[in-house]
Parts: sequence; structure tokens; C-alpha cells
Amino acid sequence: MEFLSNSIVRSTIYYLFRFIDEIMSYAMRRFLRGAMVVFGWFVVPYSRISVFRTAKRRLPAITNPLLEIPAVKLAEMIRNKEVTSEAIVQAYIDRCKEVNPILNAIVDERFEEALKEARIIDRDISNGVRTKEQMKDQTPLLGLPVTIKESIAVMGLRNQGGRVFKEKRVAEEDAPCVQQVKKHGGMVLLVSNTPELCMCWETYNKVSGQTNNPYDNRRTPGGSSGGEAALLGSGASLIGLSSDIAGSARLPAMFSGIFGHKPTPYAVSYQGHIPGCSDRNFGDYFTIAPMARYACDLPLLLRCISDPNGTKLTPEREVAINDINFFFMNNDGPSGTTRALSGDVKRAIDDVAKHFNAKLVKIDKLKWSLELAMSMMLRIENVETIYNKGIDGEPKKRLGVETIRYLLGRSESIFPSVVVGHLQELVKLFPESRHNQLTKIASKLKQEFQELLGTNGVFIYPTFPDTAHYHYEIYHKLVDTSYMMVFNAIGLPVTNCMVRLDKNNLPIGIQVVTNPGQDHLILAVAKSIEAHFGGWVKPPA
Repeated sequence: MEFLSNSIVRSTIYYLFRFIDEIMSYAMRRFLRGAMVVFGWFVVPYSRISVFRTAKRRLPAITNPLLEIPAVKLAEMIRNKEVTSEAIVQAYIDRCKEVNPILNAIVDERFEEALKEARIIDRDISNGVRTKEQMKDQTPLLGLPVTIKESIAVMGLRNQGGRVFKEKRVAEEDAPCVQQVKKHGGMVLLVSNTPELCMCWETYNKVSGQTNNPYDNRRTPGGSSGGEAALLGSGASLIGLSSDIAGSARLPAMFSGIFGHKPTPYAVSYQGHIPGCSDRNFGDYFTIAPMARYACDLPLLLRCISDPNGTKLTPEREVAINDINFFFMNNDGPSGTTRALSGDVKRAIDDVAKHFNAKLVKIDKLKWSLELAMSMMLRIENVETIYNKGIDGEPKKRLGVETIRYLLGRSESIFPSVVVGHLQELVKLFPESRHNQLTKIASKLKQEFQELLGTNGVFIYPTFPDTAHYHYEIYHKLVDTSYMMVFNAIGLPVTNCMVRLDKNNLPIGIQVVTNPGQDHLILAVAKSIEAHFGGWVKPPA
């Protein structure tokens, strides 16, 4: 009887603490939502003023038909001698020069070197150095231009991660993923703009400036891979490499009307990237991410950049769409933080779900998305920031001093780089028991997805509540990024898929999620979405 009484007391205390914790968490979410609203009172007027000062400029029309052929088709045409690599590279160089004055997406380039490499490739193909089968098997990217996010090291090109240094910093060797691109025949054309240390969903820094959206230059292409996405969306690039730790590939892919894939953790080497990190768990959350204008090019690019010693994937495996189990949610549940989906975004998700006959599900633990992401990613140890690592003799910055310098307009860093130190300190104030609890919730959420999706299921979910906003409006929409961050926190592969344009002729993208190792499922679904809904649409010209 005494044992039963003690058991009841323990259970009562447990559920009481659970109830209090739920109330506090809900209150915190509502506080954050309210803070975003208040922040918007200042951010939106500033953003609108900058819009009024900026003339709307349309991109030049795409006139070269080579720019509208997928990479898989172009590579085949090169092998068959139907087109030369030089002609393709020249077409993309010309397009880059046309659009960059409007986009400001290119940080450094190697146009002349790429043309020389293209001529050598054409000569070797003409001389029959290798058979078509050998080229397809060993160098499937042969003759194709590839663009790379500036934070990824490309030997001989700028590699500063958007940071201000006294002298230009150039990469002395290629990152492993870039080595893989070259090994498979691809030629690096340029490196594209990123926010400082990739710490913003808006692409701007004090070195290269602000990158603009190809569909409306007054709007953002997102971040941190905004330069890469803007070039792809404008038709100035075909395939490219970005990175993703909190939606850094998926948000720009959505805003710029393309496809961006966050692979299964450790499938692609993340070494050779700025910011770097010595935390052995960094790869659980961060990855190099392939981007493409056409969904059919993602499997090829992912295969070519995969780490030979990493997690094994089969991205080009044939998949019968009718055999896949589809599930979806068209909101984020009762989190109390994110804004409601715009009508256009919700209709896009509903239409895709209807097309695949997806089952509507409710995953309650997704309400913890923001807390999970903040707890896990802000506690990553030894990740490079302006405060904890001096590079090339540059001194480390001090949190209080740099904050004052920023407030006085004297800092060389952008707002997110300055404030990340405060966020890291804030997270440390939470008791370890709280972080342990969130770790358990993350584990249970991942297990729930594993049980729901198995080895043959995908989950359709919003990428972001609305389409590309005006520059800097992300600062009152920060919590909305939890739609994306949660999948970094629990390590699931996910692809942003271009669906259609909204009423303002801005791209709408959605996320397709699956379990680790099943990347081939969502890549196949991406191709199916592209085939049915149309995929990339040329920006207005």
C-alpha cells in the first residue's frame, strides 16, 4: 500500500512538472512571436524605405538555347559531339556578365581558365581519348560549368566566408567536394556571394555587398546560399554547390525558384568550408548541399560530390512513384511561434499532396522545432565565429566591445555575426536538464519519422510561410525558419522543390523529407513534381 502511495505521488509530481513545462514553453513561444511582431514595427519601415530607393530592374531575356538544357542532357550532347564544352561555358559566362550587375552574386571568377579547360576537353573528345561509355561512367560532369558558394574552398579563388580581412584571402586547395566535382569532369566557373560566416538568411556582407533576387531585385534571394541560388534562378548557372545548417540551401532555393537538397548527414564531406568546426558532431547538422535549376540534375550532382568514405547513398536509383507512401502537413502545428502560411503556399502544398494522394498527419512534436534547433545548434562547440577564432593574424573580437562598435556603426561585421555571441551565451543560461529534455524530444521526433516513413515514405511540409520578401525583412521572421531548422536538428535529408509562382510572380517551394539514406526517394519525387507542376520558370525579362 505504501509502495502504491509513493508511486502515485511520483506520477503526480512528474505530470505536474510536465504541465508546468508545457505552459512555460507555450508562453516562451508566444513571447517570441510577440517579439517578432514588435521587431517588425522597426524592420518593415526600414525595409520599405530601402525599396523605395531602389529602382526595379528586370534581367535581360535568356536568348541562348543552351542555357535551358538540363545538365544530364548537356553532358550527353558533349559526349556525342553535338555541342562543344567551350560553347556551353561561353554561354554561361556571357549570361553571368549580363545578370551580375543586377544580382551582385559573383564574388570571384575564373572565366578564362574555364574556357581553356573546355577547349582541352573538346580536343580530347574529338581525338577519341576515351569512349562515350568511359566518359559517362568516369566523368559524367565532363565539360559542364559548375558554380560554388564562396564559403567552400576553391583553389585560387576568394575564400573568406564574407569576412573583412586586411588582404584578400584565397583558398590554397580545393575542398573535398570540389575535388570530387573536378574528378568527375566538372569545371569551376566562379564562387558566389554569402553572408558573413553564413550566419544569415539574407545574403549580404561588408566585402561583396548585397545579393538580389532574380525575380525582383528589390527582394532577397535568401541565405546563406543566396548568391548561388540567384545565379541558378537567373539562368546564369546550371548546377552548383551550397551548404546547409539551418535551411541555408533550402530557403534560397525556394526564394529563387530552383531545387536545393540537404543530403543525409556525412554523405558529402563538409571539410574545407568557412565557418569550420572541430566539434565531432558538426556533421549531424551541417552539410554541403547540391543545387540545380532542374530536378533531374540533382541525383547526378549528388553522386559526383559524395564522399567515397562517407555515408553511402544511391541517388540515381530508379523509383516507382506509385510505390511511395506520401504524408503531409500544411502547417506547423500548435507551436505558437511561426506565422500562418500564405494562401498561395498552403494551396501549393495541398495541390502537391492531392497529386500524390498524400495522407494528412499531425506530428505534435514539431511544435518543439524552434527550441530543438536553438538548443542543439547554438551549443555546437568550437564553430568558427568572429569571437572565437582569429584567421591570418586577425585578432579575435570581444563580445561587449564588438557590440558597442556595431551600435556606433563602426563594426566590420553584420548584425547576425555580432549577435550570435549573445545567443550562445543566452542558451548557456538554460539548465542542462532542459537541454537533455530537448535532446530526448529530438530523438523521439526522429524515431516518429522513422516509424512513419520507413524505407519507402516521404513527408511534404512547408519550406517557409511565404515567398521572397523585401531585403532585411527576415529579421522579424526569424522564428519562421524553424520549418527548415528542425530537419537539421534531427538529421533527416530534405529537398526544396520548386512548384509554381505566386500571385506576385515569385517562386513557391515546398520541402520533401525522408529518412536517412533514402535520398533517392525525395529526389525522385522532386523530378515528379517538376514534371507535373512545371519546375523552374524563367524570371521576368
